[in-house]
Amino acid sequence: MDKDSRIYVAGHRGMAGSAVCRALRAQGFRHIVTRTHAELDLCRQEETERFFAEERPEYVFLCAARVGGIAANAEAPADFLYENMMLEMNVIHAAWRYGCRKLLFLGSSCIYPREAPQPMPERCLLSGPLEKSNEAYALAKISGLKYCSYLRRQYGADFISVMPTNLYGPGDNYHPRHSHVLPALIRRFHEAKEAGRSEVVCWGTGRALREFLYADDLAEACLFLMQSYSGEETVNIGTGEELSIAELAEKIARMVGFGGRIRWDSSKPDGTPRKLLDLTSLHALGWKARILLDEGLPLAYADFLNGPVRAER
Repeated sequence: MDKDSRIYVAGHRGMAGSAVCRALRAQGFRHIVTRTHAELDLCRQEETERFFAEERPEYVFLCAARVGGIAANAEAPADFLYENMMLEMNVIHAAWRYGCRKLLFLGSSCIYPREAPQPMPERCLLSGPLEKSNEAYALAKISGLKYCSYLRRQYGADFISVMPTNLYGPGDNYHPRHSHVLPALIRRFHEAKEAGRSEVVCWGTGRALREFLYADDLAEACLFLMQSYSGEETVNIGTGEELSIAELAEKIARMVGFGGRIRWDSSKPDGTPRKLLDLTSLHALGWKARILLDEGLPLAYADFLNGPVRAER
């Protein structure tokens, strides 16, 4: 990519897409193409094809997705599968059809089997059953990355896939039921402190282990890989550090100043027991995360406090 390349960021108002836009501007890229959902419904093939025919982006960051936590996935698996499959296929196909030079597809670590080896190497994809609580979303993401690899294999398209771990940071979704665990905990403990409550109830046992990546680190990794990597193999993006959900809850409670009790509701699901990514490929390419959790959490909380709170669906 040069500074005058036409770059389309699909999903530019989401957490990942907005971070990619910030990174592109910071690095001096001058022609960033975006559309809101009201302006362009990526689930509509005709609209998507018309957009690519008119705009002819040279590079595409496919960050658009319908995302959510365990509750959101459980309530609407058909919607998660349909919306993600449709928008992915429409964007990837149109990018190939209208001569896009390179596309980066943003997947998710939930594509790996529930009982995958830890840390999870890219090669363990499709080696075992998926976690049932987000199976629909995972199937859609697997289809997207496979379509990229098949276009490369059949037509030589320079389309790559990256698999980030759990994201957090500016622009996160803080819906009380449908958000991911980290933003949900920030909101829950903040509201409990403000209301003077003595207890916060959290889902599951707290024993599940998770890895968290700050959104701006993800964006830096995506720009790095867009400019330095071309291959059929997907590339994991993470920090290489994990902690239990109970430890995460305690960190967030201390950060926001909640001094009450944390009670775990074990009748609710934990999800996948452990999801640590193997970063051997990413590190070999020359990139490592800079913003680890103890630095990123206060930044995320400041964003929650100082900006309009997104609470979608």
